[in-house]
Amino acid sequence: MVLGPVTAHLDQPALDLATALDRARRLAARPARSILGITGPPGCGKSTLAAAISSELGQDCVLVPMDGFHLADVALEELGLRGRKGAPETFDSWGYAALLGRLRADAGPVVYAPAFERGLEQPIAGSIAMPAGTALVITEGNYLLHDGAAWAAARECLDEIWYCDVDDETRLRRLTARHVQFGKTRAAAAAWVAAVDEPNARLIAATRQAAHALVTLE
Repeated sequence: MVLGPVTAHLDQPALDLATALDRARRLAARPARSILGITGPPGCGKSTLAAAISSELGQDCVLVPMDGFHLADVALEELGLRGRKGAPETFDSWGYAALLGRLRADAGPVVYAPAFERGLEQPIAGSIAMPAGTALVITEGNYLLHDGAAWAAARECLDEIWYCDVDDETRLRRLTARHVQFGKTRAAAAAWVAAVDEPNARLIAATRQAAHALVTLE
């Protein structure tokens, strides 16, 4: 158990990429495994930051995205949630918390985690291997600071949570372009962003002050 309930951190440091990498190296250098969470609204650059840290640390680091715990479309259809894909209730949040608990224990020999295939827009089980002794696990996702019970259980497995900060104009441009890249028309992408992504983004932004640090990428 590492982090307690969601509380505001009034002394949040603002990190650029270089200082974020230095801080991640320090986490990886601890005697026991560290788990770093990276959160923020859709399109803020979480995946970019996580990938940059993972690339810098090499074999000392493994990236486990929360998106691997998206419920599959067939499950969302059954629950009547297909049109809300990406909202907190459209994830297997307890499964995510259970995986982080296994990663925190570092009991090995290998733990496998799911990934998310953006081309298919579906989770893919058993995609990411986590060898015993990996120094730093990075997990990135929207709801690491959400106040739901499962998200709180997941948060208790983390050492730090960083919030990826970016201006709304840049974020919305990136987000719309991502939807277009993976098959939506520009009009459909803009409609989805307005109806689905932005309500989620407002929910996530309300948790910003509970992060341990704010990271801004150029």
